[in-house]
Amino acid sequence: MTDTTLAPASASTGDGVTGAAGSDSTVVGDYNADAITVLEGLEPVRERPGMFIGSTGSGGLHHLVYEVVDNAVDEAMAGHCTSIEVALRPDGACSVTDNGRGIPVEAHPQYPDKSAAEVVLTVLHAGGKFGGTGYKVSGGLHGVGVSVVNALSSELEATIDRDGRRWKLQFRDGGEPVGELTDSGPSPGDSSGTTITFTPDPTVFDHTEFRAQTLTERLQMMAFLNAGLQIVFIDERPAAPVRHEYCYPGGIRDFVRHLNESSEALFDEVGFLSAAEDGDEVEIAFQWNTGFNTDGIHSFANGINTVEGGMHAEGFRSALTSAMNNYARDRKMLRPDDDNLQGDDIREGLTAVVSVRMEAPQFEGQTKAKLGNTAMRSLVQKAAYSGLGEWLEEHPTEAKLVTGKAIDARRARIAAQKARNTVRKSALGGAGLPGKLTDCSSGDPEESELYIVEGDSAGGSAKEARDPATMAILPIRGKILNVQRSRPERIFDNNEISALISAIGAGVDGATGENGFDLAKIRYHKVILLCDADVDGSHIRTLLLTFFFHRMRKLLSGGYVYIAQPPLYSTKVGTETVYLKDDRAKEAFLSDRPNHRNEFQRLKGLGEMDAAELWETTMNPARRTLLRVSLEEAVTADRIFSVLMGDDVDARRGFIQNNASDVRFLDV
Repeated sequence: MTDTTLAPASASTGDGVTGAAGSDSTVVGDYNADAITVLEGLEPVRERPGMFIGSTGSGGLHHLVYEVVDNAVDEAMAGHCTSIEVALRPDGACSVTDNGRGIPVEAHPQYPDKSAAEVVLTVLHAGGKFGGTGYKVSGGLHGVGVSVVNALSSELEATIDRDGRRWKLQFRDGGEPVGELTDSGPSPGDSSGTTITFTPDPTVFDHTEFRAQTLTERLQMMAFLNAGLQIVFIDERPAAPVRHEYCYPGGIRDFVRHLNESSEALFDEVGFLSAAEDGDEVEIAFQWNTGFNTDGIHSFANGINTVEGGMHAEGFRSALTSAMNNYARDRKMLRPDDDNLQGDDIREGLTAVVSVRMEAPQFEGQTKAKLGNTAMRSLVQKAAYSGLGEWLEEHPTEAKLVTGKAIDARRARIAAQKARNTVRKSALGGAGLPGKLTDCSSGDPEESELYIVEGDSAGGSAKEARDPATMAILPIRGKILNVQRSRPERIFDNNEISALISAIGAGVDGATGENGFDLAKIRYHKVILLCDADVDGSHIRTLLLTFFFHRMRKLLSGGYVYIAQPPLYSTKVGTETVYLKDDRAKEAFLSDRPNHRNEFQRLKGLGEMDAAELWETTMNPARRTLLRVSLEEAVTADRIFSVLMGDDVDARRGFIQNNASDVRFLDV
């Protein structure tokens, strides 16, 4: 999973500027004109890299590759590129090559002393996406991509094949040009395109080692969204280089098949519909499986994963509900006195990809997580209602299976009404907190933390160790229900899940959640999973995260879920006890202290730690390490949860074998 990687939780502070209004240049303290710093060129990126790429950790490092690849994909969407190659070099560099038109090399009209290529690589908000004729449809709307990559690289070289000539331009130390744009001769085979080779700056990033799987997951998704586009990934770092090639003539139809691989499809065919109007385009692929999840709609706008949906997703959901109810009533599958099927009934087991392209997308927020174009909702709703109606008529066997499944889901929803009302009364009404919860005294969610602790014994130690002002403890007995394979009535009848819902206090999403999960009502801004560092503990964490992913996804996307890191080892250095998280930390400790002779004690499980030891190693805010669970790539996350918690044993075994050696990146 890419942008759903676990990253160390970090505190952030806001920068405030204060001053005084006046009609002259009176100095207030030391706040005068000299105090105003103007960052020019790429300096703002070097000064605040997190504003441009999110972080200087693993997510930000891989974001550099995405920015360059997105430019190449824009060329493909414009019809000028058919192949993209991403290569990880043995020296730590990354190269991205496309066979597009090549970055323009002539002098730029606004910067006559610079080539257009140098402007693109050194000036923020410069590119072919701002009102020009370079791109009609583009994902990289801010136009800062490749210049940001240059700013955060120790070295960058652009090789441009254009109009039969090959040009080169080099930069060092965060975007400083090394000479001018150079004509190095004819393009081989009269080819065209651009190669960007960059080395991430180790003074900027926490580490500069790319993870192959993080990149391949993203690249594969881009290939699915651009039918027929060939994307090649080469990792030259291992002794035996690795090569993956992605090309999907079926586009998002192949995407849906891929997402449903670990599930049992209700029927073989993947439905597909498309429409275009006034330059806007929509494609929708869909297939039901025998599972019970209702959140399988994945939406994209100009290749950007809109993880919070938006107008295109709303249009599809509305059309789907109307079309299915009309079909069920026309076929007398619903009695006249039956209520209509609800959206969650119909979406149970549905996997769908909604992909739209438009000239002027409007995204809500800088993260581009939600599409705001109301015209696109109308286009998708109209196209989907018509297309789904035709599909149901032309596929009577599949239509009967889908409608029957929705009616079964409706019966299950009604059967779960009593359990839901009980949970909702306590969870949304703010009363009746679970008896096993030891709450904190603070009523401020921003400073309150909920520790979900594995086992009553560990819960007892945590209660004794905690800071009662800000730390609440909720012990979980055994492994909670696997919501990936359970109907809603079982989910909301489960004591451990009911306790979780009541303690967090914001409700739930899904078939029996009524108004859904309300992030504004959460009682704690840190929900911390505290489990043993063994196989059972990992399983419990995965079950809890599966529940959050499907029923409280905004808790994950908002960055409120953390994983505590109890240490595996302790050793003495003089009179001081040093705690080490895992074998990797132990190896690093020994490499720093090769003459260390004291024994390492393997710590017992949480339940066998006393309160003082648990506080000192795991709960003390001054010393603890927490991993924040981020959720940037919901599609990949959804598939991984399906693999880990679904019915396909072989797929689960394969995933674990492929990822076991890279646990520092594991997002469970």
